[in-house]
Amino acid sequence: MAALNLKKQIGITAGVLAGAAAALVALNTDSLAARGGQQRSSVSAARSTPIAGTPVLVELFTSEGCSSCPPADDLLRELQSRQPVAGARIIALSEHVDYWNSLGWKDPYSSADYSARQSEYARAFKNDQVYTPQIVVDGRVEFVGSDRSAARAAIARAAKQEKVTVRLASRGDSFAVSVPKLPKGAGPSDVYAAVTEENLTSSVSRGENSGRRLTHTAVARQLVRIGAVDPGKPFEGTFRPGGARSRAVRNVVAFVQERGTRHILGVAETPSVASAG
Repeated sequence: MAALNLKKQIGITAGVLAGAAAALVALNTDSLAARGGQQRSSVSAARSTPIAGTPVLVELFTSEGCSSCPPADDLLRELQSRQPVAGARIIALSEHVDYWNSLGWKDPYSSADYSARQSEYARAFKNDQVYTPQIVVDGRVEFVGSDRSAARAAIARAAKQEKVTVRLASRGDSFAVSVPKLPKGAGPSDVYAAVTEENLTSSVSRGENSGRRLTHTAVARQLVRIGAVDPGKPFEGTFRPGGARSRAVRNVVAFVQERGTRHILGVAETPSVASAG
């Protein structure tokens, strides 16, 4: 508990040091959330329009129980909708951890699987503890999730890395995922697929965010390993998404992750579609 609180204080301090610009973005985002349908339309349009650039996976580990997380949620939404880094196509993945659930508010989008994934990153980065909010860019660098400058710099660097092409094609109620040979020097890797949802909201009644209405983007609702790819060999697999969780806009993301380093070697996403759920 002490370690978690210490890291959370670091996150709060970093969020303050990000400056008045972060506060302005948060205020603008709250205004968009109040307009509801208008925000949903604009975000859906942004996700449905192809964006040029090198795909970069931006993962946010967050929780509705953490008072320093909403600014990070806002930053992820900004990165996804505005695509502000030249040469990069930002693919967002918001993973709600469950270790805050005993502290007053149970996050309805949380999963122990995302807490476990964050712990795997902690081992890779040689961190002795996990914290929220945390952003991980392409599995290569991590920092406090509300740090806008660090995010843009890390995304720009990631966009210059050699990437493998991940192909993701709809096949009725499933998706075909294919990966050619891995980049030279890459080790054994795993292929993952995720279902994300947009425009998810909660009216929080307990915990650190009590009284707030929170809005989330690119929320991971399913994240599974669908196979392994070895150096020098191509990969072909199939992903069948689980049942729709809500009427939110849904998206499918597939990525290749090197097993040893946790580096993301390639990532792709489908255009957004409205859930029939």
